Amino acid sequence: MVDTVGIDLFLGLDLGKEFHHAHGLTGQGKTVHDRRLPNTEPKLQELFEKLVAKFGTVLVVVDQDAKIGALSIAAARASGCRVAYLPGLSMRRAADLYPGEAKTDARDAYVIADTARTMPHTLRAIDRDDEALAELTMLTGYDNDLAGEINRTTNRLRGLLAQIHPSLERVLGARLHYPCIQALLSRHGSPGKLKKLGRARCEALLKAHGSRKAKRLTEEIFTALAEQTLTVPGTDASALIVPGLAAQLAAAHTQRQATEAEIAALLEALPLFHLLTSLPGMGVRTTAAVIVAIGDGSGFPTAGHLASYAGLVPATKSSGTSIRGEHAPHRGNRLLKRALFQAAFAAIGCKSDLASRVYYDRQRARGKTHTQAILRLARQRVNVIHAMIRTGTFYEPRTLGLAA
Repeated sequence: MVDTVGIDLFLGLDLGKEFHHAHGLTGQGKTVHDRRLPNTEPKLQELFEKLVAKFGTVLVVVDQDAKIGALSIAAARASGCRVAYLPGLSMRRAADLYPGEAKTDARDAYVIADTARTMPHTLRAIDRDDEALAELTMLTGYDNDLAGEINRTTNRLRGLLAQIHPSLERVLGARLHYPCIQALLSRHGSPGKLKKLGRARCEALLKAHGSRKAKRLTEEIFTALAEQTLTVPGTDASALIVPGLAAQLAAAHTQRQATEAEIAALLEALPLFHLLTSLPGMGVRTTAAVIVAIGDGSGFPTAGHLASYAGLVPATKSSGTSIRGEHAPHRGNRLLKRALFQAAFAAIGCKSDLASRVYYDRQRARGKTHTQAILRLARQRVNVIHAMIRTGTFYEPRTLGLAA
């Protein structure tokens, strides 16, 4: 939520890599600026300073609050402008209210400016001017990219192993995140090479890379190898591919561990980190995602605003006598929603948070599915998070369940 009282000029920016389009509207809706704007610091500051000098209080509204929007936000602040963010979904819905179907940069900039002027409730505050928070945003994005890369590489490896040797995949597939298995496959990535390696050397290699059950794992591997005597077409080609994929997987895991350490170090400097991690289920990555999404949390006057922004308000679809069950709405901040959902899922297994488990079991007893119960729990925990942020109070475990 952004307070637009006292704004003299609403400047909508439709952002691009090389050029933006800027459209300025007064509080009465009069267009006073409508031009293409180069994405360079001198040109950005020249425009912002000129508008501030001429009109007074200027609100710069962007459609991207990171990546290509970062320089514009920094330049606007340096020039004395206020800044706000219009989320993409709100932008698309607002655009439907304006005549014409053409999609141009000029039209989009006008829609951004006029939406900020007439519907300020759609705006989000941008409080990421702190350098640590900006670095955190970049690192969490990189961490998400690495997580996606790990999933893709793991699925590719499992698919190849299942194609050439299903029995071996059943043993190794679920253990591909083990460093010892990654090392084994990066050196001996085919059934033939594993057989040639032998039990003794296989066990030694697994032990050297941290396996505490190397003997048992070696036995399972060679038992699986003995179950298949036929050589499936494509086995020779996979012997070239599997080692490369295993090495990529190992590198991605190493990079992600290093990134998590950097994220944890940055979070230590933020008071909100220690506050949020006092709530069971909130780990380093989930807490980082929450802080990146909400900043210091001051932009959400009520827990309902925060829940709506996260997309955690359960929605029911009904038409006539047809009623379809609760589901998570498609709107909201996707990364924040996922972080809060994952934290709620983790909380039901925490021995230090019996209240969450009691609430979850109560919802299941009422006929809610697992996903619906977790969704409701995540929504209830938003109330707790908002109260913690508002009062600056650490979470205190309760013996009673959360309110229904």
